[in-house]
Amino acid sequence: MNIKILTRSCILLILVMSACAPRRDLVYFSNMANATKVTNLQNQEVHIRENDIVDITMNSSSPESNSLFSSNKPISGSTSKRNGYQVKVNKDGNVYLPLIGDFKIVGMTIDEAEAGITAALRKNVKNPEVDIQIVNFKITVIGEVNRPSTFVMDDTNVNLLEALGMAGDMSVYGKRENVLIIRNEDGQKTMARLNLNNQESMNSPYFYLKQNDIVYVEPDRAKAVEYSSNTRVIPIVVASISAIAVLAAVLLRR
Repeated sequence: MNIKILTRSCILLILVMSACAPRRDLVYFSNMANATKVTNLQNQEVHIRENDIVDITMNSSSPESNSLFSSNKPISGSTSKRNGYQVKVNKDGNVYLPLIGDFKIVGMTIDEAEAGITAALRKNVKNPEVDIQIVNFKITVIGEVNRPSTFVMDDTNVNLLEALGMAGDMSVYGKRENVLIIRNEDGQKTMARLNLNNQESMNSPYFYLKQNDIVYVEPDRAKAVEYSSNTRVIPIVVASISAIAVLAAVLLRR
């Protein structure tokens, strides 16, 4: 038995197995040639939807009127610590407000809803100032991230990178070039895949997230191979070949 040939064969087998692992780009926006390059990061404004819970505060010259928009009990599904008037947008797109009654805000941005309610309050209140916050704004991040979860936030201005950061970033198996965002708007589901190795993904309308978006990070083939039953046998095979080579060397020296 030729010990050198056997040893070389073992080394060659290990190198071939190592070469089978796919090489991937683990760097976000790796195609950005200049780190100071300005990219369009315009925020996609969030619109108020049916079943959103809004927290509304009002300041005016009338303490009595102000009290109507404060210290309201939180609604189920809200995690806000604000002390404003919390109300859920009903199926007709309305909210019931003190001093106003039913007011339709579905489809409005936060700024539009604040302006509309302020204008309606001026009929009964002097110098009103209105502040609105969606308090059940949530996104879900699943797949190849370190801490998959559903996150409820006070801030509706959240982008995909921030969401991945809250989930502990992608694992080494996460496909940065193929991140799926699932969105449900007006009863219709839409999906988009973003390549986070490419800076152009920051210009996508899906880069900034909206209520109830789901972010799914797909695992690459390396993980599937690692967890397959065949792959688990490979270390045993390699160890066996190495043991045979050592045993053969010992026997031939006698």
